[in-house]
Amino acid sequence: MDKIKTEYFRRLLLAELRRHARLIGDDQAAAIDAADDGAKESADLSLRDVIEELALKLVADIDQALMRLDEGSYGLCVRCGKTIDERRLEAVPTARYDAACQAAIEQANGKNERPTI
Repeated sequence: MDKIKTEYFRRLLLAELRRHARLIGDDQAAAIDAADDGAKESADLSLRDVIEELALKLVADIDQALMRLDEGSYGLCVRCGKTIDERRLEAVPTARYDAACQAAIEQANGKNERPTI
């Protein structure tokens, strides 16, 4: 990946990081407001736990993508080594897999199974 594209995706990842941080801050504020409105303390704590877990996962995914960018492996599928389509990276900047590998992983995990009656 050339320097211009590398910087483009770095800015995209950092923008995602800022966006998620802002959303998480809003969710935490809403949880505090709910507690002030008389919600049960355990529900408030559960919501905060979920928010913190989500925040950690999102930050970790972005951090890993930034590390791959720094080491020169960003944009390469970690499973097969093929180049990840740039349109996929623009849609999912933290993508670790190309579309074919992602589909295979999801199919193996049963995410593409249709419900049965």
